[in-house]
Amino acid sequence: MKREMLNKNKNVVAKVFTLMFFLFLFILVVRLGYLCLAGKVDGIDLKAFSSARNTKKEVLYALRGNIYDVNGEVLAQTINSYTIIAYLDPSRSEGYSTPQHVVDKELTAEKLSTVLDMSKEKILERLNQDAYQVEFGTAGKGLTELQKEAIEELGLTGIDFITTHKRYYPNNTFLSYVLGYTTTDEDGNMVGEMGIEKEYNDVMTGKNGFVEYQKDLNGYKFPNSNEIREEKTDGNDVYLTIDSNVQMSLETVVNKAENESKAEWIIAVVADAKTGKILGSATSPTFNPNVKDISNYLNPLVSYTYEPGSVMKTYSFMAAFENNPDFDPYTATCLTGPYTIGEDTVSDWNKTGWGEITYQKGYTLSSNTCVANLIKNYLSKNELMSYYKKLGFGSLTGIDLPHEYAGKVNFKYDVEVVNAGFGQGITTTPIQQIKALTAIANNGVLLKPYIVEKTINASTGEVTYKGEVKEGERVASEKTIEKIKDLMYLVVNADSSETTGSSYKMEGYDLIGKTGTAQIANAKTGKYYEGKYDYVTSFAGMYPKDEPEVIIYVAMQRSYNSSVLPETVKTIVKDTAKYLGIFEEAPELNKEVVEYEVKNYKNKQIEEVKGDLDSMAASYVIFGDGSKVINQYPKEGTTINTKNKIFIFTNSDTIKMPDLTNYSFKNAAVVLDNLGIKYSIQGTGYVGSQSVPAGTIVTKDTEVILN
Repeated sequence: MKREMLNKNKNVVAKVFTLMFFLFLFILVVRLGYLCLAGKVDGIDLKAFSSARNTKKEVLYALRGNIYDVNGEVLAQTINSYTIIAYLDPSRSEGYSTPQHVVDKELTAEKLSTVLDMSKEKILERLNQDAYQVEFGTAGKGLTELQKEAIEELGLTGIDFITTHKRYYPNNTFLSYVLGYTTTDEDGNMVGEMGIEKEYNDVMTGKNGFVEYQKDLNGYKFPNSNEIREEKTDGNDVYLTIDSNVQMSLETVVNKAENESKAEWIIAVVADAKTGKILGSATSPTFNPNVKDISNYLNPLVSYTYEPGSVMKTYSFMAAFENNPDFDPYTATCLTGPYTIGEDTVSDWNKTGWGEITYQKGYTLSSNTCVANLIKNYLSKNELMSYYKKLGFGSLTGIDLPHEYAGKVNFKYDVEVVNAGFGQGITTTPIQQIKALTAIANNGVLLKPYIVEKTINASTGEVTYKGEVKEGERVASEKTIEKIKDLMYLVVNADSSETTGSSYKMEGYDLIGKTGTAQIANAKTGKYYEGKYDYVTSFAGMYPKDEPEVIIYVAMQRSYNSSVLPETVKTIVKDTAKYLGIFEEAPELNKEVVEYEVKNYKNKQIEEVKGDLDSMAASYVIFGDGSKVINQYPKEGTTINTKNKIFIFTNSDTIKMPDLTNYSFKNAAVVLDNLGIKYSIQGTGYVGSQSVPAGTIVTKDTEVILN
């Protein structure tokens, strides 16, 4: 009986366990079925989760396009940047025949300190950390290719590099406000924050690609496995109208002016009178976009608005000529001296005036009260305002730079109208002055200023955008233009007793222009500062008179040396005239100027190269007496014209000092760098003399001083 009961209990237990097993199996099957159908657990996509654990996706970063000057010289480029890391964990070396981690920390610290801007002790602190790998802070980031190579040559174990890209401006402060700078967003992409970098950000930003593949447990790609790849597309290159030779001259002269005048700010602009192209724009203070030591985020060329002063008298006279074709400034007279308008009095800069004088003298002597008479007798408020606005004052020029300001041209009361007539109570920008001057240079037709020559697809060479001359409306008759050019000529060239601009006179240079002096308004009180130096002084002009080729505008605020502005303008005129071949009488300047693209002459025989250059009537200089070309300037693909020189360097056994007199300092530097001759530069502009005579055989220790 007991045995039967025991067997019966065993059967019950067996049935219970069997039932539980099949129940568990049923639940497992149901669960697996659910997972297969739903594919999710706790909101997690199992397929995606699995794929992510076994799939690696790497971003292929697109290179940002470069910025070049009009001659193809690099102004901004994307280069490799490196961060140094050190592997400390011995497990890093497992499976390798040679160490893959830092073995001798003392020796590693000592050697790294010779390259990094970091002491041996600080480096050793990093290497003694309990970590798999370490970096070296700021000193170990942003390393150049040369620094990376120098570290690799140390032969240290456990040292590696993370490669990234950074924006590099090879000329540092050169043209910085026009170029701007970039920052890096959270995804590692460069973003333009100022200047051309911002305005053409979308153009220069390429499209990132990627590569996706299956990986093993160690993160390596499975051999012979498939990969998904989408190639990156690099950004387009931007070529500016800026000529680095003109820009270098401006940078040099503006730096000199800042040192001698202690002015709060200076802006100097040079433009092509017949096209509106900006050839150069230099400012002080400036900044270095490589280090972003910037205190002012406004580009003076387009974002500085200030009362322009007497340069506006040019446009007031033009308005009078347009509205009164028979108005003759050489016979009509105005009474100068204090001019009362209601409760206000307008005075001349000399406080007393010059009595009754012709309007011609009123213009050249820059008489405010003569302008008051001009408005009273020949212009209405609406006519003056309409003419200013027709010239573009109070509106954006549309130049291809960001953050352009429109200024303010708004006057209502009689005294405001008179003040506006001589450039007070209204505000303008330097680029607006350039635009207005194009009307005088082009027989009454306005041109739109521009600063981008073209954009190019770096991969295909296709021109994706081409800048062009854009004519605006005719704002003056040819008769008006002849009258105003004659008056501007007298400002510079008349006797000092009859003009404010005699200090700008240059023998042999047909410069015309108008001086300006404007009080500075206090933004808080609305009143003008009254200190001895509380003025914006300026010069707006062009040359040659009859067929202007170059427009110049220079302004400085609170200059403590009145002679600096005239000397600055004259240096700019001399440098640009010489570089552009204006006023020179050399026979070759009378030849037809033809543009062509520079070929690749490297490794070719010199006689073959000379024959090719002669066939194009190219201007060139050969350095050395070798039979083969080893280098050239400009580089292959650069577009130049027959006025520009090509430098050809040969495989000469001996190096002779070339004659560099009359070379621009930039071109002289190019020649000496290629010849491997040490040098120093004293002064600005063009080479007047050299310490080592031409023809002297030089050695690696020779150093020449260029004056």
